[in-house]
Amino acid sequence: MKLTIDRRFRGPSTSGNGGYVAALVAGGLRVQAATVTLRTPPPLEVPLRLVAEPAGVRLLDGDAEVAVGVDAGSVELDAVPAVDASIAGGASADYPGLRRHPFPECFVCGPQREPGDGLRLFPGRLGDGRTACLWNVAADVAGEPRFVWAALDCPGGWSAPIEGRPMVLGRMTARVIDVPAVGEECVVMGQLLGSEGRKTWTATTAFGSDGRELGRAHATWISVPV
Repeated sequence: MKLTIDRRFRGPSTSGNGGYVAALVAGGLRVQAATVTLRTPPPLEVPLRLVAEPAGVRLLDGDAEVAVGVDAGSVELDAVPAVDASIAGGASADYPGLRRHPFPECFVCGPQREPGDGLRLFPGRLGDGRTACLWNVAADVAGEPRFVWAALDCPGGWSAPIEGRPMVLGRMTARVIDVPAVGEECVVMGQLLGSEGRKTWTATTAFGSDGRELGRAHATWISVPV
């Protein structure tokens, strides 16, 4: 299977958003929960191959391995408890990325993206290791699991001081349960689980406007120089 990561779906300015790319890889497995490991920054506007193998799938740029995906089976993923939409909205107003952002063009959390172009999730810290933000779902991202995967990405990263210690997604295990409708105001939560050396571990959970769970994820982040 061939695929190309459109420049719209960038994280850093020259590579794909980790959560979005992980969703594309997971889509090749057709399973409820998947673990995707990113081996190298996913290139933009380059024809890639998603290859099925007995152990899972691999995303290839020529012979170079960009990412691998495997069935996560019945892995347990702890949910991050939700807050009310009003609290999430207040947290977003104090989003650290509005003042300092390592990747300001990010499709998910970049403040330089216009409404209708990026998701514009602005995760603010609650002071207890969690982040919260609102996701106002536009028509072109509604109803698709890949955008739930994307929304489950950055709110986790911002639970750590990513503005002073830039990080990129290294591995993500996610389970998507439902998808949002057009115009729905969702709450997305992140939580810091721990860190050691260059690695940081986080959890995220997305909720629909009626409180139903859309999906949850655990992620490993790797600090990088910029």
